[in-house]
This record gives sequence, C-alpha cells and structure tokens, in this order.
Amino acid sequence: MPHSRAMGGGLFELRLKAADGIARVFYCTLVGRRIVMLHQFIKKSEKTPRKELEIARKHMKEVKDAEYS
Repeated sequence: MPHSRAMGGGLFELRLKAADGIARVFYCTLVGRRIVMLHQFIKKSEKTPRKELEIARKHMKEVKDAEYS
C-alpha cells in the first residue's frame, strides 16, 4: 500500500505507522513547490472518518483562498 494517496480536489493523505498506532495527515500543494499540512488525526477505523476529511477540505480552502487574495 502506498504511503500517500490522492483524496480528490488537490487533497492528499499521508499514511504513517508508529508503535502507538496509525496516523493520517492531510496535505495539499501550492504554487512554488510548497506543501501545506492541513490536518492530522489518529486513525481508529478502516474507513477515513467523514468529519476528518471535511476538516481537511475546509483548511485547504482557507489556505488556497489566502494564497490567491
């Protein structure tokens, strides 16, 4: 399984495994080769919780709106 995958609309998920469990970090890329970490959480179920995805999408919108204003 890849460590990163596209979640659609410019949002990506980074998968991390540690002794304490499985973490996920949502990120996006911006002009100028910048990577912005948007939201992270500890994954406790098979499926990515909708709430966590919505938080990441909201943060991505805020970051991209600020970049273009």
